[in-house]
Amino acid sequence: MRNESREPGEPFKRLFFALPCAPSPRRAIAQWRSALELGIGRPVPAEKFHLTLMFLGTVAVTQVPVICAAAVNVAQASQRVIVPLDCLDVWRRSHVLLLTSTQTPLVLRQLVYALQEAMLPLGFVELPREFRPHLTLMRDYHADVPESSTPPDFRLSADHLILFESHKGQYRSVGEWRLGG
Repeated sequence: MRNESREPGEPFKRLFFALPCAPSPRRAIAQWRSALELGIGRPVPAEKFHLTLMFLGTVAVTQVPVICAAAVNVAQASQRVIVPLDCLDVWRRSHVLLLTSTQTPLVLRQLVYALQEAMLPLGFVELPREFRPHLTLMRDYHADVPESSTPPDFRLSADHLILFESHKGQYRSVGEWRLGG
């Protein structure tokens, strides 16, 4: 993500749009991950489980209200999303173990595209690459995909969109909007 509208020295936030992971699937995913008995990497705390839709990066504080206003329109025009998390994968360049989807639902692709389109006039240019839904399980993971006696079969169901601020490893909600108004 590239945003060139921030002046040097101007206050900023590191922001991203995401779908939250509800408590019940969050617990189930954390339990399933524990059963993998991984001895390497750093587990992402279950309360931080989410599905990133769009990473905005470093954003001037003065831009936050206009980003939120654009997100209102995107959320109102979107609908509830159900994402299957049915594949365990490793992204070697990022050194993460994650759950992903073998098939990205159309409604999720439409939501991501609507966010990208809404952010474009605000100076956020998405780098050309295919969107791959994922929920990060482990960071600093330097191994192959582990075997599991029980294949992943989770559903992330979200009825709202969240704009998060990432600060020193913590995520704080900056705005939250119900999908479909």
